[in-house]
Amino acid sequence: MTDIERVGIVGCGLMGAGIAEVCARADVPVTVVERDAEAARAGLWRITRSLDRAAAHGRLSAERREAATALITVVDQIEALEGHDLVIEAVAEDEDLKLDVFTRLDSVITGDDAILATNTSSIPVIRLATATSRPDHVVGVHFFNPVPVLRLVELVPSLLTSAETAARAEDFVTGTLGKEVVRTQDKAGFIVNALLVPYLLAAIRMVESGSATVEDIDRGMVLGCAHPLGPLALTDLIGLDTTRAIAESLYAEFREPLYSPPPLLSRMVEAGLLGRKSGRGFHTYAKPRPGAAIPLGRP
Repeated sequence: MTDIERVGIVGCGLMGAGIAEVCARADVPVTVVERDAEAARAGLWRITRSLDRAAAHGRLSAERREAATALITVVDQIEALEGHDLVIEAVAEDEDLKLDVFTRLDSVITGDDAILATNTSSIPVIRLATATSRPDHVVGVHFFNPVPVLRLVELVPSLLTSAETAARAEDFVTGTLGKEVVRTQDKAGFIVNALLVPYLLAAIRMVESGSATVEDIDRGMVLGCAHPLGPLALTDLIGLDTTRAIAESLYAEFREPLYSPPPLLSRMVEAGLLGRKSGRGFHTYAKPRPGAAIPLGRP
């Protein structure tokens, strides 16, 4: 039985909202922190919208939806995370931003046994761990988008992560959340993104060179390789900004040309064409708008 009873999350974007949802659906009280009141309202809307969608499609009963909603608190003060057993950083894939979060968490979270985790897709965990006074309590727990659907979590102990911290985090992920864990060394990209991102970048280079259209590339990989999504649709789902950030981390670590972000990817990010979350990337999407009337705190 896990000893983690209260979870905190920093960041309520796609990943933070998804992690909060799976915790609440596992009957774990969760406090989510966003940078300001507006972002907190948008984050709460994102979580409740996903729960509503699950209930509407019969994947969650109305009673379970209400129970999960009651366990979620979204605030805009990081000090609210004091007393939590596990805090998961889930902000944007930006090393400086993540370092700032871990520095702040180190001063806020005073419990001797509290675990500080990062959901980073590619940044070596040791860089974040050494921003704290307790690197032995820092571990990578990398969920995959969409978190309520995909069962995998990469567990990434750094060179300084204690065996007890890694074991407690794994027990929570598997025993409480019901996810599957793969362990990986603390190298940029870990397992999945180190394999996946070069494939996505190759597809972008194919578009860039005019070798094939976006539609034909995606259709070819869906129909020819039985992939559920083509590489460009998958890049849109991940986010073009996140894809570029992961590629930059991989290239900085390994200096292999296959990891270098193509110019087309960089230009699209600079243009704000980020994929599903912006409404347009390699494909076009209807961008949902968060409701402004949702109050902060417990819904």
